[in-house]
Formats: sequence, C-alpha cells, structure tokens
Amino acid sequence: MTADTPIIHREAVQTAWVDYNGHLNVAYYNLIFDHATDVLLDRLGVGAAYADASGCSTFVVEAHTRYVDELVDGAPVRVMTQLLGFDEKRLHYFHTMEHDEKGFLAATQELMSVHVDLTKRKTAPFPERALKTIAAVAASHARTERPETVGAAIRPPRPRAPGAE
Repeated sequence: MTADTPIIHREAVQTAWVDYNGHLNVAYYNLIFDHATDVLLDRLGVGAAYADASGCSTFVVEAHTRYVDELVDGAPVRVMTQLLGFDEKRLHYFHTMEHDEKGFLAATQELMSVHVDLTKRKTAPFPERALKTIAAVAASHARTERPETVGAAIRPPRPRAPGAE
C-alpha cells in the first residue's frame, strides 16, 4: 500500500449494537470509529504490532463526534479516514462514516492522539521511521479537501428568558 491509497474501514452494524430506539447506539458508533483508527495506525506503522514490538503506542486524548443520521441493524458501514496533521508526538485525524450502499453521512469524528512510551506512561516522540511514513500519508491527504467541521465546538442552547415560550 502506498501513502496515496485511501484509508477505508468497512463493517456492518451488529444486532447487539442496536438500542431501544431501533438504531446504532452511541457507544457502537465509537467502536466502529475505533476500528477505523486501528486501520489508520496500522497504515502509519504504529498499530498493534508496533506497540508489541516497541513498547510504545498511541492514546486518544481528545475526540469530537457528530451524529448526523441513523444506522440500523445490518447496515453496511464505510469509514474514510483523513490524517489532518501531526508533529513529533501527536496525530490529528478525521473519520467520516457513511452508509456503504446508500451513501448518506451517518457520523464524523475528529481525534487527537499522542504517542506514548508504555513503560513510562509518558508521551514520547515517534521514531524517525514512523515520522517518515506519517509525513508521506499526511502529504497525500493534504490533497483532499479538509472537512468543514474540523475544529467545531458544541454550541450550547441560549438560555430562555423567564416566562418565554
């Protein structure tokens, strides 16, 4: 696989993941996004095999998830991942979840992860080899349009005036 190869994860909504509202439960949107993160980390050379061999891994330190449309039991799901940026210790990436047949947007998730030395439980720089791979993928993803909701924050409702209906 080259840096230009799209990072895509596919799976289907499982019956056990559907809640009493008849759609994919919040926790399982996050599980599917986590599976997509594993695909990204493997592509970058810092996934599970790297953690086992090096004693280092990545930890998510911030996430923002937007739930846009419902997914139901059995729905085929496609998650596309874009690496937005990085530095010596951090990765900033964005997942877009769609129904894999109907094509509608179901959810997005923006994440920041840090590289961690598991023996010290402290952040540590990525090794040079990993940084080269990360840089190549980031450069190929820079040619893709940046999602418009990157950096968005939750907007709380305005307080209602006493007696307002």
